[in-house]
Amino acid sequence: MQLQLISFALIILHCMDYTGCQPHSSSRHWQHKQISGVSSGCQQGGCLTCSDYNGCLSCKPRFFMHLERIGMKQIGVCMTSCPPGFYGTRFPERSPCTKCRSECDSCFARNFCTRCRAGFFLHLGKCQETCPEGLVRNEAQRECAPKCPADCESCVNSDTCTRCRQGLYLLSGRCHHVCPEDYEPSDKLMECTPQVHCEVGEWSEWSPCSQSGRTCGFKRGQETRTRQVLRYPSPFGNPCPDISEIKECLLKKRKCPGGRRKGERKERLNRNNRKDKENQTGEREDSDNRNKTEHRHRRGHDPDLAWP
Repeated sequence: MQLQLISFALIILHCMDYTGCQPHSSSRHWQHKQISGVSSGCQQGGCLTCSDYNGCLSCKPRFFMHLERIGMKQIGVCMTSCPPGFYGTRFPERSPCTKCRSECDSCFARNFCTRCRAGFFLHLGKCQETCPEGLVRNEAQRECAPKCPADCESCVNSDTCTRCRQGLYLLSGRCHHVCPEDYEPSDKLMECTPQVHCEVGEWSEWSPCSQSGRTCGFKRGQETRTRQVLRYPSPFGNPCPDISEIKECLLKKRKCPGGRRKGERKERLNRNNRKDKENQTGEREDSDNRNKTEHRHRRGHDPDLAWP
């Protein structure tokens, strides 16, 4: 900040050495000095005052000032939170972003890391190359973790697992080869999950006695009743019982409506068929008789057909 104020003072002194401090048309040096002045009409939302050359010089309340290095130059940027590798500290006049310790990847304060760089392991806010006794290095999380039981892949402490080794199932912080009673293994979750047994509702009333969808014209029929499945079972739960039943029944002796008329039509059709057959038989007999008569008649008049 002091360097920026000194730079601004030098600009003012430089202008006082020239009449009116007017720019020359061919002088880029003057244009550079002109746009490096301090302005309150900043483009960036979080800036309170800024310089076109040095970026933000001060921030609005609740914003952090972060200095980004570009070559030999630093640009001020106002941010709602500091970037990774920096932590913010609030003061009445300004709230700067300060770089974390070299072994920290991210931090909450100067002496409190939240994640370590490669080769270091987090323990109680500090990044260490070795872990205290009873703890082991977790390469993936870069932290000192409790030494897990033999069956655990990961754990919270020496008694509570969070993930089991292959082929084992987790239940209440412990790893099981076989799930306890009332639990079943889930190969998808690799956990012991509660068994779910089938549940069904009440039986419906028996249906009317019928046969082939008809309730008349037969002596024996069937009655049915059903019930709904309320909860389907899990793979190892108790299966569902029958949800439908059938029993034999006797139909009341009665004729179906319109059954007599159908019988009469059938009998009349049979009578007509018989008459047609009788008529055809009679016509054939008459035809045979006529043929015989004509034959005899021809024999009587034809000498060649006469008896010797």
